[in-house]
Amino acid sequence: MKLTPHLAARLGALALVAVFLQVAVVAQVPVLGASGDLSPLVVAAVGLLCGAPIAAGMGFSVGLMLDIALLQTMGLTSLVLLTVGWWSGRLRETRDPQSTLTPLVVGAAAAAFATIAYGAGQFLLGVDSPLSWQLGKDIVSTVALDTLLAMPVCALVRRWLSPALPEDLRRRRRRAYTTGGLSPLHRA
Repeated sequence: MKLTPHLAARLGALALVAVFLQVAVVAQVPVLGASGDLSPLVVAAVGLLCGAPIAAGMGFSVGLMLDIALLQTMGLTSLVLLTVGWWSGRLRETRDPQSTLTPLVVGAAAAAFATIAYGAGQFLLGVDSPLSWQLGKDIVSTVALDTLLAMPVCALVRRWLSPALPEDLRRRRRRAYTTGGLSPLHRA
């Protein structure tokens, strides 16, 4: 998919809003002891809609903004979210999943990968963090909460980006069949 100026403007606004909501709202309101993480969900949704290169750029941008806003280790969140965006975009490009549960599964996988990879990166960089059962419990609860948030986040991202996305070829084919075009089962 080609990055048009209209799509780039919408992606930039989406990145700013996602980072603001993550820092100001979602991280401050724990639900059952876990705080959600919107960033991998937004990046994975962009990957499912726009493909790997655009989602990887979105992941890098969102990660860099989060690192700057939270004064974290520079580049670690960018690397993790770049990977999430790339693989969710590659899933779209190679498999083109059509199931309604795809955002749920991809969101859960993105949240699990982002949480575990960020923790492993912090550990490898020598940041002092306690390793205990509480860490495992926090990872599981964060992934469970993000799994519940995956469908609404993906729906909101789809609604926000749909005016800037090119028309889907499958929609055109379906419309041709319903408007009197030949059925794929019909032989001439």
